[in-house]
Amino acid sequence: MKKSSLSLLPVLLWLSLFLVVPMLIVVGISFMGRDSLGNVVLDFKFDAYAMFFDPLYLGIYWDTIVLSVLTTVFCLLLSYPLAYYIANAGPRMQTWGLVLITVPFWINFLIRTYAWVLLLRTQGVVNELLLDFGLIAEPLQMLYTRGAVLLGMVYTFIPFMVLPIYVALEQMDKKLLEAASDLGASRWRAFWHITLPQTKSGIMTGSVLVYVSTTGMFVVTDILGGAKSAMISNIIQSQFLGARNWPFGSALSVIFVITSLILIGLFNRAMTSRYQTVREVRS
Repeated sequence: MKKSSLSLLPVLLWLSLFLVVPMLIVVGISFMGRDSLGNVVLDFKFDAYAMFFDPLYLGIYWDTIVLSVLTTVFCLLLSYPLAYYIANAGPRMQTWGLVLITVPFWINFLIRTYAWVLLLRTQGVVNELLLDFGLIAEPLQMLYTRGAVLLGMVYTFIPFMVLPIYVALEQMDKKLLEAASDLGASRWRAFWHITLPQTKSGIMTGSVLVYVSTTGMFVVTDILGGAKSAMISNIIQSQFLGARNWPFGSALSVIFVITSLILIGLFNRAMTSRYQTVREVRS
């Protein structure tokens, strides 16, 4: 066996033990049944998967995909300029920029989420400021809305997008920008044809991290969305911890993983084909 294969053995064992084996267990439970007491019994069935096609769960799953995609897009639009500024700033500004990006990780996630409740509620800070400045006549209902959930998601996952893009910008070959400038290319043209293609890996990594994390997030939805807003992760949590319907919760988890892999694959293919086209045009 080659040394490279031996070096990968611990990684493969780790992934098998903590990723593949648990996923296989979830797949197995998804095909099981339940007795009258709600206990899982060995009875091969497709009932759990059939329940997913109920219009209620299909609607919730569609809302989950839309919210996750919107969160990913907003995080990308906000993070790329920020990462670009930090990467092209001086050493001291880079240090402070990275510190400020990572500061939220120093604070408990639940505390940060509940802070948005204090800001967005009817008697919260935002409404009080708007009333004091005479911009509104009565408090706005900002909390327990989809907008509040989207805001909380974007705020939570922006660091997951900024850091990979910053790393990609730091690793890019800046001599190409100098060559483009010498050849008379504008800053926008140089950015579009040189900087953006070279940071594809950071964009893809950040997008996957944000999308997967958003689809699996249920705390923000519970706190900022209330009973009016639910994601597939909330349903999975309730099936395992509340309804004790483990087969249905497992089936939702399997469907979630499969559809996420499909969407990530389509995104990866679109990004690859886009930049392949750019390379062909440049050549």
